[in-house]
Formats: sequence, C-alpha cells, structure tokens
Amino acid sequence: MATKKAIWISCDLGLKGDYTGLYTLLDTLQAKECGDSIAFYQKEYKGDLKQAIKEELEKNVKLNKSDRIYITYLDDETGKIKGSFIFGGRKRAPWEGYSVGAQNVEEDSI
Repeated sequence: MATKKAIWISCDLGLKGDYTGLYTLLDTLQAKECGDSIAFYQKEYKGDLKQAIKEELEKNVKLNKSDRIYITYLDDETGKIKGSFIFGGRKRAPWEGYSVGAQNVEEDSI
C-alpha cells in the first residue's frame, strides 16, 4: 500500500547544476515554491521515503558530486520532524562568526 507524505526539499546545485531537470521534476510533482531553492510537495511512495525520493531525483536530474539536496518531513514512527541530506552534506554556514558570544580570550599577566 502506498503512503503519502508532505516533503520540503532544499536544493543547492551550484552554478552549473541541472536546474532544468530539477524544475521539470518539481513542476511535474506540482511542488509549491517556499523561498530560494526550497519547495514543498506531497510524495506518494512505497517502502523507504528517502530512498524513493533519491531514486526519483537520480532518474530526473543530472547530479554532480558537489550538489546538495536536503529533505524535511514528519516521521510517522516518532511523530517528530526529521531532516536529512539525500545528496551531499553539511558545510560551513555563511553566518558562522557573526555573533559576539563567548570567545576564548587569553589574558596577559605580569
């Protein structure tokens, strides 16, 4: 039996990514735009959700080693919102180092 799940997908394909393939897939899925490189859609699948999305993307989008795709969804078993990279991984955030929080400061002594 197929299950239907709400998915948010965030895509970072860089400057030379296959946006035509990605946008064609998202349009076919009737995904809704949710900001820069973020879309929402409902996915009908059997078996493992992440694997089903991964296979669908591999079939429709030419992915490079540097491409990153992250999904967010509600986990039925735990009732918690989960997120994970389907392709790629986390990198240094552009906002790192902006806060003036606790810093390791050495004091001079005489």
